[in-house]
Amino acid sequence: MGASKVTDEDHHEAVRRLLSGVAAGLDAHQLAAVIADLHPRQNTFPGEVYLRLGAEVLRDTTAAGAGPIDYEGLRERHLPEVTFRGKDNRRIQYAVLCAAAMAGGLEPDLLDEVYWWGSDDFWSYGLFAAVALMRASADAQRLSVEQLATVLASRHDVVLP
Repeated sequence: MGASKVTDEDHHEAVRRLLSGVAAGLDAHQLAAVIADLHPRQNTFPGEVYLRLGAEVLRDTTAAGAGPIDYEGLRERHLPEVTFRGKDNRRIQYAVLCAAAMAGGLEPDLLDEVYWWGSDDFWSYGLFAAVALMRASADAQRLSVEQLATVLASRHDVVLP
């Protein structure tokens, strides 16, 4: 993505890559590698797209009568391939809780928070949060992650390979 302006097509592509990768069984690191080139420097994209997807997944879980999803142990159970150390723990916590806040109708001030991080990696925490929430939701609803990705793909007009 060469332009600094993020388009609707970029949003669609971010969702497509995530859902296609999840449906194909990619782990979180592989997904990050497939998605990294979508992230423009000094921008929260596609992190905010993934937080909105995580919020959607949480709402679906609750609507299906399968929630709530426990935060305690979420990363260990549903994102075991990613190790968080030091500030990483606070950052993934922030991303997961932002998705939950969005599911409840609260719009977080992402720019104000991530400005203080002093890094340009918010997008990856948004991705990791969405992956963990998708896996947790699939478990709660007794679906495979691939089935959940298929449901989300049809809703977002994404054609999975």
